[in-house]
Amino acid sequence: MNILFIGDIVGEPGRRAVSELVPHLRNEFAIDVVIANGENSAGGSGITPHTAADIFSAGVDIITSGDHLWDQKEVTQLLESEPRFLRPINYPSGTLGQGSTIIQSDLHPPVAVVNVQGRTFMQPPLENPFYAMQREVSRLRDITPIIVVDIHAEATSEKIAMGRMLDGRVSAVIGTHTHVQTADEQIFPMGTAFLCDAGFTGPHESVLGRDIDPVIKRFLTSTPQRFSVAVAKILLQGVLIEVDSASGQAKRIQRISRAVQNLSDKPSGRRF
Repeated sequence: MNILFIGDIVGEPGRRAVSELVPHLRNEFAIDVVIANGENSAGGSGITPHTAADIFSAGVDIITSGDHLWDQKEVTQLLESEPRFLRPINYPSGTLGQGSTIIQSDLHPPVAVVNVQGRTFMQPPLENPFYAMQREVSRLRDITPIIVVDIHAEATSEKIAMGRMLDGRVSAVIGTHTHVQTADEQIFPMGTAFLCDAGFTGPHESVLGRDIDPVIKRFLTSTPQRFSVAVAKILLQGVLIEVDSASGQAKRIQRISRAVQNLSDKPSGRRF
């Protein structure tokens, strides 16, 4: 089966890229499941029921999040009532929402998705993600061998360590948060696909999705600035993963970076 994981969606430009490109990518690569990190989809910071609805309507099956989870107060509505929305699983017991879910379909085997947040250089400090993942993966493997993990973290070492720990126990460990797509895609020895960061979906004529000049001014003067979402060079970035449906092992991983203006290109019909 084929899984598309979309890197952090930033603001309206990112939502537009998802809306315009995901239906075409589904057809082009015969995608079975689409997962997207949406924690920056509302004005570049946080997520709301409205922005989540935009993302789901484009064909995304599961939305994950991260350290900007609480930036929009309306997020509580998603945490209370939307089973397709995940917050990091290593929040304390009793926190609203869920950290994992299972996609059931008559068209493909069950697919589990887990969202976890790192601790190194991250706020708020959450419970140990490694212990949390050991417990949750053990539980999920009794249900399905196909498990995709979004590790929302700053430190590359923490992401790699998580991938190595889970090698052979999950189908893929994909990093989010830093918004810079890395070139280290690989399949670990026991069959787990890994990428340190999926990049971000939104305006790339920017500094991580924000207007350039205010960011430079902040670095030059150390004074507060308004970081508005940029508008130019909109890309959808992420990763395509081919998974063996019986074993859950990854067979292939491929980074993707697709421009909105390429929408008129005819689909190749190829499978990655």
